Amino acid sequence: MSKLIILVTGQVYGPASGWHALQYTKAALSAGQQVHCVFFYGDGVTQSNALVHPASDECNLSHAWQQLASQYQIPLVNCVSAAWRRGVMSSADAQENAKSAANLAEGFTMGGLGELITGMEGAERVVRF
Repeated sequence: MSKLIILVTGQVYGPASGWHALQYTKAALSAGQQVHCVFFYGDGVTQSNALVHPASDECNLSHAWQQLASQYQIPLVNCVSAAWRRGVMSSADAQENAKSAANLAEGFTMGGLGELITGMEGAERVVRF
């Protein structure tokens, strides 16, 4: 059984990298592989924006990640620096930085690159989208 880290760097609705990452993660889990975490970096943090509202006939990637994480108990970790630069904030971050609102979707957490590096030490592969 492989232990993976999924690294998502593509924006939520641009190139289909977020969708491909989600499909790959589902397939890996179905094949019995273990996913240590899904780490969102760069534009990938836009996947966690609770205010993204796709058309009714489009996949809601944020909700799909939330469902997958809940089903398999997989951490969804945002790079906090990348998230702040792109206007994504947790409630705690918003309060600490005197912002009037937070928009981090439920099930996502903020973390740093240190968490990614630590996870890489125990993973067999990092798959980047």
